[in-house]
Amino acid sequence: MTRILLFLGTNAAVMVIFSIISSVFGLDQIIGASNLRLILFAAIFGFVGSFISLFMSKRMAIRSMGVQLIEQPSNETERWLQETVHRQARESGIGLPDVGIFDSPTPNAFATGWNKNQALVAVSTGLLQTMSRDEVDAVLGHEVAHVHNGDMVTMGLIQGVLNTFVIILSRLLGRLISNAMNRGGGGSHGMGFFLGNIIGNVVFGALASVIAAWFSRQREYRADAGGAKLAGRENMIGALEALKRGGPSDMPATLQAFGIASGGKLASLMSTHPPLDVRIARLRAEAGQD
Repeated sequence: MTRILLFLGTNAAVMVIFSIISSVFGLDQIIGASNLRLILFAAIFGFVGSFISLFMSKRMAIRSMGVQLIEQPSNETERWLQETVHRQARESGIGLPDVGIFDSPTPNAFATGWNKNQALVAVSTGLLQTMSRDEVDAVLGHEVAHVHNGDMVTMGLIQGVLNTFVIILSRLLGRLISNAMNRGGGGSHGMGFFLGNIIGNVVFGALASVIAAWFSRQREYRADAGGAKLAGRENMIGALEALKRGGPSDMPATLQAFGIASGGKLASLMSTHPPLDVRIARLRAEAGQD
C-alpha cells in the first residue's frame, strides 16, 4: 500500500502550498467572481498538483524508504530478484523496471513511477527472509501488474479531477465566509476568504482522499489477478496468507498505499487496500470459475 499514500500525501501537500501561494500573491483576486476563470484555474492547478506528485513519486520512494537499487547484482538473491522482475515485465509487455531492496523486518513491496516504462519495484528485507521464492514471485507479479495496468497514471488522472473539485469548492466556501464576515462585500479576498479556502482544502481534500482510496481498493483486485497470472494463483494466495502473518506495515503512511500490504488498523473508508481475507476469498472464487 506504499505507492498510493506516497502519492496522496505528496498531492495534499502540493495542493495546500498552491492554495497558500494563490492567496498570498493575489491569484484568487485575479480570478474574482468569474466561475469560468475559477474552473480553468482549478483544472490547471488541480492537475498540476496531481502530476507533480506522480513525477516525484519514484524519487521520493527511493529516498524515504532508503531503497538500494540493484544495478549490478552482488549475490544470488539480488540476481534472482532482478531477473524475476524483468522476466515478468517482458511477459507483460512493459519496460524493464528498476529493482531495489529496502531494509524493513515487515514483509512488504511496492511499485511506483510516472509511467509503465519508467517504474520501480522494491521489496523489503523482511519479505525476502520470511517468504518462499514462489510467494515472492507472486508478490513481484502483483507489483508488475500494477505497473502494467497503468495504475499510477490512472490515480494521477483521478486525483487531478478530485483536486479540481476541491479547489472550486474550497474557494466557494472562502467566498461564502468572506461575504458573511463583510456583509456581502468580501468576495475573493480578506482573512475570511483565506481561512475558508484553507479549511475547505483540508475538509474537501479529506473527502477526495476517501474517493481515491476506494479506487485504489478496486485496483488491488486487478493486481492480485495479475500476480496470479504471472506467478500462479496458489502462489498469490500463499503470498497473501504470508502477509497476514507478517503484521501491519511499518512503512510511512505516505507510502503504504502503494505496497502490497495495508498498514493494519486503518479506517475502512481511508484504507487503500481491501482486507487480506477478502482478497484471498476473491482469488479462490475466481479459481472456482476457471
